[in-house]
Amino acid sequence: MSPVFVPFAGYLTVSIEPLPPVVIGDTVTLKCNFQTDGSLREIVWFQVIEGGGVKQKIFTYDAMYNTTYSHLEDIHRHDDLVYQSTVRLPEVQMDDDGLYECHVGIYDKSSRDKVILASGSIILNVIVPPKSISVVAANCPAPFSRYEAQNFTLVCIVTGAKPAPMVYFKRDGELIDVVPTPQSSSSMGHRSQAGLRSSKSSRDLDDTKVHKSLSPLEEEGKPARLGQDGPNGPNQDREQRSKSDPKPTTEVIPETVVSREFPRWVQSSDPLYYFQHRQQPAGDGTVEVRALLTWSLNPQLDNEALFSCEVHHPALSMPMQAEVTLAAPRGPKLSMSPSRAKVGDTVRIAVQGFQLGPSASEVFPEPMFTWTKVGGRLLDGREEHDGRELILDRVPAELNGSMFRCTAQNPLGSTDTHTRLIVFENPRLKKHFIAIDAAVSRRSLTLSSTLLLLSFTCELT
Repeated sequence: MSPVFVPFAGYLTVSIEPLPPVVIGDTVTLKCNFQTDGSLREIVWFQVIEGGGVKQKIFTYDAMYNTTYSHLEDIHRHDDLVYQSTVRLPEVQMDDDGLYECHVGIYDKSSRDKVILASGSIILNVIVPPKSISVVAANCPAPFSRYEAQNFTLVCIVTGAKPAPMVYFKRDGELIDVVPTPQSSSSMGHRSQAGLRSSKSSRDLDDTKVHKSLSPLEEEGKPARLGQDGPNGPNQDREQRSKSDPKPTTEVIPETVVSREFPRWVQSSDPLYYFQHRQQPAGDGTVEVRALLTWSLNPQLDNEALFSCEVHHPALSMPMQAEVTLAAPRGPKLSMSPSRAKVGDTVRIAVQGFQLGPSASEVFPEPMFTWTKVGGRLLDGREEHDGRELILDRVPAELNGSMFRCTAQNPLGSTDTHTRLIVFENPRLKKHFIAIDAAVSRRSLTLSSTLLLLSFTCELT
């Protein structure tokens, strides 16, 4: 409110009714109230843009030419005039966000040549709900490690929001107690969010699902240190393990081998969850938020655990949510094209899907795929190939009966699937070789006849 007082000349007070934050797309009415005992001269509305350097006129009322404009209401009180000027903004957008000013002028009572001016201002705050929310795993695909603990990070990405939303993580439907982490150097602006108050989720340890594999020291109650402890020292232990491991063979190989023996470093207690909250301004006035949840992964307890990212924002009537189920890969389903391969064909062996668990709809995080040939090298001479698909160019007859292994692994576990390649004779190539042999035979016969004729001629001479 900006009152202006002039002695013996009348008075003028101007104010704009406050507004709560407005959701993008809504219709907004700005209301400018002013009171005076003088005669109205004009009303002008401005939108202040470019950081206050420019004022764009959006509405003008000139009382000299139109004293009955529909946006004005006259109420007489003790010879005072109370006016209200309204400006309606339909379907506000981000460009409408900012400062608005209402300027009012009245005639001076002492002289019609003088005008008394006053103004009021208001900030229109346009808020935008998030456009998208997704949960990804950081640093994936990644291998499964049986011999050392791995830190695992879920990243919740929220885009298109203004202001920045609040982000929470849940496990199996319950809020997670988190430990805020200090700010670290990054190209994105950081700010740590306070820890969330909730009860920790508990997942009981089911020993019936774990194949025990205790060393003699563990059986005596002493924890074995990987690569160090053992009855005969580390080197002899490795030699014994290598001798006991089955050697690759092409005979009697199971269709699928699933790793169910969990690492010995796994702890059954609830882990500590560390939380980071980063936000990056976007060019359209919104922000992108990345919330990171990091903990020491427990493949035994975290497999098939449901994690969700919940987003709260003043423009939302209810929270947004994205969820993922952690799942180790189980039983890759392989397809071979062509199904009946012939000598000289290009054969493609690809992963089509997995045998999923009861609560998993897909394998998450994304697995790594490694292809090997049992008992030898791949066709191109390499020991292994990475990717969802293995391509064998111009397969020779020698590959008939070869066994290929596909290993799929993510931080929760690994699994192997084998497939055998059957190569049939190619009739076209066989005809081609027969034709070559016939041509060679004809050439040999012609050469023999020529030599015989030359020999006979020499004998006559």
